[in-house]
Amino acid sequence: MSNTLEISPGLVIQGITPPLALADYKLIAFDMDSTLINIECIDEIADAVGKKAEVAAITEATMRGEITNFRDSLRQRVALLKGVPVSALQQVYDERLRLNPGAEALVRACQQAGLKVLLVSGGFTFFAEQLRHRLGLDFVRANLLEQANGVLTGQVVRQDWGDVCDGDIKRRTLLGVASLLGLSPAQTIAVGDGSNDIPMMEAAGLSVAYHAKPRVSVGAKVAINEGGLDRLLEILR
Repeated sequence: MSNTLEISPGLVIQGITPPLALADYKLIAFDMDSTLINIECIDEIADAVGKKAEVAAITEATMRGEITNFRDSLRQRVALLKGVPVSALQQVYDERLRLNPGAEALVRACQQAGLKVLLVSGGFTFFAEQLRHRLGLDFVRANLLEQANGVLTGQVVRQDWGDVCDGDIKRRTLLGVASLLGLSPAQTIAVGDGSNDIPMMEAAGLSVAYHAKPRVSVGAKVAINEGGLDRLLEILR
């Protein structure tokens, strides 16, 4: 970042003066994979058919911004999941998916301060909906994997808002939920780590990069480079 201040080890701010009041914000939006949770779910699903390395390489290049068309990237990766048993999804959730450090503490603090919580993900509804129930989230938007006869077809299902939740859909979702709640964009927080999170982070009043790719951190008002998500509470009181 340019013109930045590291207020404590691994916590960098740009263009803001802490502390800020958490209650001044009314909506916080989280990316899911590698932000709210510790894994990229699509990579772990691919492991069930021995294609994790192939899928993970595409995921990493996409998150770094080297592959710029998220929609095509996602379709390419989902196609490689054709034939994966649906049961493998629950196995990934049970055995590999963990909340990132500080995730639950930050969500609870936001809820107690009166913020609504949105999970908007380029990942999948199977995981996002379980997290909705686990954490009491208010809104969820993610991609829906098509399945037939107990296996994945390698396709995503079109939903009423579209077929692929990419960066533009993330931005539109954040702004749409804010409008639904009667909020201005300035009253929103967006937390992410990958290139497809940049549009919603740019639209939000407060952008937070969590252990993010360099091109994501460079434009964020807050970058958490060490420690858990709850380090945001060092800035928001």
